[in-house]
Amino acid sequence: MRRLTCLFLLTLLMPAISFARATGDEPGPAFKVVPELARGFHELYEQHFPEARMIFTTWESAHPEEPFGQVAIAASYLFEELYRQGVLTSDFFLDQKRFLNGIESKPDPERMNNFREAVQRARVLSKQRLKKNPKDPEGLFGLALAAGMESDADAILEKKQLDALKRLKEANENAKALLAVQPDAADAYVALGVANYIIGALNPGYRMALWFMSIHGDKKLGMEQLTKTADSGRYLGPYAKILLALCARREKQNALAQKLLLELTREFPSNTTYATEYAKAMGRPIPAEIEAAP
Repeated sequence: MRRLTCLFLLTLLMPAISFARATGDEPGPAFKVVPELARGFHELYEQHFPEARMIFTTWESAHPEEPFGQVAIAASYLFEELYRQGVLTSDFFLDQKRFLNGIESKPDPERMNNFREAVQRARVLSKQRLKKNPKDPEGLFGLALAAGMESDADAILEKKQLDALKRLKEANENAKALLAVQPDAADAYVALGVANYIIGALNPGYRMALWFMSIHGDKKLGMEQLTKTADSGRYLGPYAKILLALCARREKQNALAQKLLLELTREFPSNTTYATEYAKAMGRPIPAEIEAAP
């Protein structure tokens, strides 16, 4: 009798389960760990950019309707340029002029074109999903990450500060909308954290001007939000960790910076940036084999 009852209940539930899958209630790639995407991001954090991009492109070709594929491809180009320009280092973060005004040289034009194209495709796919459902998590996530990455590129790499602020506000709004419908979207906090920290680091007069534009910042809140992604992010956790570690260096929170950089060094041994930054945070000489690396 117990087996018959269980079978009867399962029969009743099957249509509901099938309906949930058909209507997209099953978590999309941005909200569950997809092994191929996780492997691609691991390669990305090891600074193996072509390998990461190949993984993302292959996955995107098999899932052309998913915005996250294009988000990942765009991230591969942006991260590569940030690394090449030395942005994700204490040399950049602790230099107030460079931190607020961007790189001193020019970014690679081909890489930036590829980045912009992938971001635009992510936007189109995200908006298509939001036309069908204004609260679609994948669509909101795609717009939040697209705007956040564009803001980074505008402010740091191309020195388009006004454009960067517009994108920053857009990323903020979409991230908040996403978290309202998908509270466990920890990766979205990186967009909020970066916005809050950078705006909070501006001089008081500039912050006041932005306040009247409804653009607010708070360094402490920004670091708390980065911590949420660093602790629970599915794909962007390591990115949030390096940002949080560098913010901690700026705020003289050396113990936190050392802890995060040691974790990154152990998780991604091929990426000499983390080992170098850990040595700097510890006040130690940079190992000779790292200095000699290309």
